[in-house]
Amino acid sequence: MDVCAVDLGGTRTRVALVSANGEVLARETFPTPASGSSGSAVADAIEAAVRRIAGPRPPAIGVSAAGPLDLRAGAIVSPPNLPYDRVELVGPLEAALGVPVTLLNDARAGALGEHAHGAGAGCDHLVYVTISTGIGGGVIAGGRLLLGRGGNAGEVGHITVETRHGLVCGCGYPNHWEGYCSGRNLPRFYAAEKRSRDPAYATAESIFEGARAGEPGAGRFLDTVAVLNGRALSTLVVAYEPERIILDGAVVQAQADLLVAPAVRRMERFLPLPEVVTSPLRGDAPLLGAAVAARQR
Repeated sequence: MDVCAVDLGGTRTRVALVSANGEVLARETFPTPASGSSGSAVADAIEAAVRRIAGPRPPAIGVSAAGPLDLRAGAIVSPPNLPYDRVELVGPLEAALGVPVTLLNDARAGALGEHAHGAGAGCDHLVYVTISTGIGGGVIAGGRLLLGRGGNAGEVGHITVETRHGLVCGCGYPNHWEGYCSGRNLPRFYAAEKRSRDPAYATAESIFEGARAGEPGAGRFLDTVAVLNGRALSTLVVAYEPERIILDGAVVQAQADLLVAPAVRRMERFLPLPEVVTSPLRGDAPLLGAAVAARQR
């Protein structure tokens, strides 16, 4: 059965019609609404796109969205990357379209997508990690997705990795992996390490470019980043004992050679190391995972 999949991000939203074997049959991308008095604009935009993709009565719908989520209510609550206190999704979409809608955190959806159609195929114990603007994750254990009490299990970006600088993460608490090694926070971590802000390295991209150009300061900084990434990956191994860790996200996809192998070299060997691979799905893991969730519903 073909289903509709939605990947709702802070900047853009993708809507697709996806076949049972993971083929994207039709796709539309549009800017995520960021104005209006309530989050209803988001559900309205998704509804219109689904109708364009799948007609007036689409099949089941799966929605992948960055959290925090209230799965029981089918809503995003206090999203850090959207200008709304709350975004109701499941109720408005089901009422408007007359079909079941399944909501899932985007990183958890990524784990489902990899398990069904990507680097996790045939692997029943895996951790999916996306390093992009932020850092998120999802865990498959015994072939089943871990959700936790409220659907937020697997928030691996909030593992503590460093205490020297006390950098505060976007969640409001210090020393988290996301607060140091995400695309948004790498420049801030660089400034803390160097004890000054360097305009030449005001973005994550400029830091990587500097390392590729042989600039010693940028290279040494990425060695420090590798230590923290290795520390976080080591924590995932002892927490979940996966067969495979799958890395994804814009930062990893663009800089895999500078990030993946250096982090693996610094992982602890208390337990046997799993395979650590880069996603082959070119950013579509959350979208395909939303389709899997809709089909399972």
